[in-house]
Amino acid sequence: MTQEEQLKQEILDKTKEYYELVHKKNQTKPFVAGESRVNYAGRVFDEKEMMNLVDSSLDFWLTYGDYSKKFEKELAKFLHVRWAFLVNSGSSANLLAFYALTSPLLKERQVKRGDEVITVAAGFLTTVAPIVQYGAVPVFVDMELKHFNIDVTQLEQALSPKTKAVMIAHTLGNPFDIKAVKAFCDKHNLWLIEDNCDALGSMYDGKPTGTWGDIGTSSFYPPHHMTMGEGGATYTDNPLLKKIMLSMRDWGRDCWCESGVDNTCGCRFTQQFGSLPKGYDHKYVYSHFGFNLKATDMQAAVGCAQLEKFPSFVEKRKENFKKLYNGLKDIQELMLVEAQIQSDPSWFGFMMTLTKEAKFTRNDLVEYLENNNIQTRNLFAGNMLRHPLFESLEKDKDYRSVGLLPNTDKIMNDSFWIGLYPGMGDEAIDYMIEIIKNFLITKKGYFC
Repeated sequence: MTQEEQLKQEILDKTKEYYELVHKKNQTKPFVAGESRVNYAGRVFDEKEMMNLVDSSLDFWLTYGDYSKKFEKELAKFLHVRWAFLVNSGSSANLLAFYALTSPLLKERQVKRGDEVITVAAGFLTTVAPIVQYGAVPVFVDMELKHFNIDVTQLEQALSPKTKAVMIAHTLGNPFDIKAVKAFCDKHNLWLIEDNCDALGSMYDGKPTGTWGDIGTSSFYPPHHMTMGEGGATYTDNPLLKKIMLSMRDWGRDCWCESGVDNTCGCRFTQQFGSLPKGYDHKYVYSHFGFNLKATDMQAAVGCAQLEKFPSFVEKRKENFKKLYNGLKDIQELMLVEAQIQSDPSWFGFMMTLTKEAKFTRNDLVEYLENNNIQTRNLFAGNMLRHPLFESLEKDKDYRSVGLLPNTDKIMNDSFWIGLYPGMGDEAIDYMIEIIKNFLITKKGYFC
């Protein structure tokens, strides 16, 4: 072992020691009912993530490097797809996935300004934002209130001669009716982007979500199924979309050389592009108006360690969902989310909606939970059409909707969710069940 290798190993050993001294106690401290905070999500990690992070930082490569390549390869292997591309966030993944559909290389299937994209208004804004930012027209359909996903019976109503794509998320890990949506897209020759940011690890009819459509996206922000701090990914089996996404992720360049590498193609100074001089440096030829959405190798280093643990994360989420469901299923005032038919969800959260039997508001219940140290979340935007950002848009010009979206409004007014992430033990799950039941006991005649 060289002096450098020996010193590096000492540093990594000390990193492990630091984890044991500082972080492990927070990862393993006992739950105290009424005192411990029950967060809706959180990081689950050990010394391996920290050692990978330090190892990468000592190399000081900083940008896309060996850990990034490894992560992309392992994520693609996990999902059984040909290619996965690391980006700096799940929102950037959605941006890249959508903008890939605007490439002129797609010819007659290119999404152009004014074209329409079918989506839903109940969810996270950055599933829809790229559509509006580009100048395409989102067409909103309503939700169904059993699986809390897109109402597929409205797809044909949303269709027009301008429709080019469908872009929707799997709500809180619960797959939407993929077969119905995929059949609709195939029938009308539409692109399908699966926002898989809340559903990594979910299965539908034996196949991972995010891999049924043309492009899938993931987020690795700390609350998500796995984390690298900030980070995200896109994935596809389509060779042309692969080419487009690599170009758009990396400034829009035509060259495909990795960071720090020159002349991969062997003809860097001999080709003709556009009306540029023949032999213009291929490193600086651009085929798209792109972005710089790359993540750092240090983020990827954390992701590599997380990916090794990922199957256990998924199983723990399923276990916690089952415990919450069994503990709350007899409460008439709460309608609980049901798993989509033919699916095996990797749950992101536990969704509940007030029924007509409830004589209290959603806020009454969530404030009670928050006051008892249980963190809650609405289903993100609820109905994003009712947010201030849509006040500057003109209905039936900048966006359309199929009807008034009553179920979306129901979700906005009466739904919320609590956590079930892998860091939760049985004590935290039991405490949440107890506190919800205690709330109902305080409402005379509300719970038996």
